[in-house]
Amino acid sequence: MTTIRQRIAGRSLTPGAKLPSVRSLAASLKVSVSTVVDAYDRLVAEGAITSRPGSGFYVANQTAPLALSEIGPKLDRAVDPFWVSRQSLEAAENDLKPGCGWLPPSWLPEDAIRRSLRTLSRGDATALSDYGPPLGLSPLRRLISRRMAEHGIEAPPNQIMLTESGTQAIDLLCRFLLETGDTVLIDDPCYFNFQALLRAHRAKIVSVPYTPNGPDLDLFAKTLAEHRPRLYITNSGIHNPTGATLSPVTAHRVLKLAEQFSLTIIEDDIFADFEHVAAPRLAAFDGLDRVIHIGSFSKTLSASARCGFIAAKPDWIEGLTDLKIATTFGGGRLAAELVHDVLSDGGYRKHLDVLRARLSRATVEVSGKLQKLGITPWIEPQAGMFLWCRLPDGLDAGEIARAALAKNIVLAPGNVFSASQSFGGFMRFNVSQSLDDRLFDMLREALARR
Repeated sequence: MTTIRQRIAGRSLTPGAKLPSVRSLAASLKVSVSTVVDAYDRLVAEGAITSRPGSGFYVANQTAPLALSEIGPKLDRAVDPFWVSRQSLEAAENDLKPGCGWLPPSWLPEDAIRRSLRTLSRGDATALSDYGPPLGLSPLRRLISRRMAEHGIEAPPNQIMLTESGTQAIDLLCRFLLETGDTVLIDDPCYFNFQALLRAHRAKIVSVPYTPNGPDLDLFAKTLAEHRPRLYITNSGIHNPTGATLSPVTAHRVLKLAEQFSLTIIEDDIFADFEHVAAPRLAAFDGLDRVIHIGSFSKTLSASARCGFIAAKPDWIEGLTDLKIATTFGGGRLAAELVHDVLSDGGYRKHLDVLRARLSRATVEVSGKLQKLGITPWIEPQAGMFLWCRLPDGLDAGEIARAALAKNIVLAPGNVFSASQSFGGFMRFNVSQSLDDRLFDMLREALARR
């Protein structure tokens, strides 16, 4: 396949040209006839060549023209809430991604996932081919219920609905709870995809500054009184991007204000398994009255196994289940089976112990190297993968991110996390993706040019 592609790209095989016969190509490449047949069939499937019965194989006439604009990073894209996601997801395998929000594949439990896939392949065929039940796989919901109880959250399995991801959980909740033009409160800074989702739902976004202990309570109360938001979306446990943790005092005050102003809170707990010591959860204090608790397993298990969950009061779960059926029909049963099998294995807890220790070491190492460059962490986080850092005065994080992209390094400039656009001098670093010296060489060059 590579040989044929190279000949087409080099124009030694032009559109419409006939390819060598199966037997002649097999002889010249010293491979079996069946190998060439398989290669030609795959090239037909991807549209590179066409088959003419009784005549042979030909280079497709609709070969896409070479587009120089498609080669290399997109330096002209707007630095907005979609910027980091696009660049990180489109990055090549050898590109550096200190701005992305996930762990390197080598940090994830690959062996456990492979074992589970083998187990599933030998098990009940319905797990491989059938729709899942509307609420999602019952054994996994029971396991999630037990895990939530460890954080003081009482949620029986019938109050838990599985989703395709944490992102889909928020999307379903926005569909369920919002009308076009409703006001939603977010932290400043906050996870950039909160903003992207809310824009997609045509919500009005207001924000409140986030402190090392949670949202600024005075401004939180003032914003509720002035804008009367329908929802507040926030991270519990480890905050993204700051790495801060909610204090018990702040949590109680937030819930009091939520009751006073009839505010519903979506608590995104996606980083729960990174914690050494569990931080307060709004859902634990609230009992899933005004708080909806969501999570997923993409950060510590696999981003490919798309599986998340929503925990909420029973009547809301009923409505959300109908909405899930309307938008996705059945759940991702195979992913749910895989997640359940891995989480049920005692090796997962050992994996988390190793992972937490590894992240702690990486945090110390990366923080030290950044501080030598004059890039200072806003706080020293208790756990997690992120360092929220202030750049030296006068530097614009967006400009540095664009310069880094030209060197195939994806950074996360502060303003992609900020509705108020007041964090132009900040950058979020994923410590697990920031251990390559090329990152610090690039930053050193950028600082020297100021």
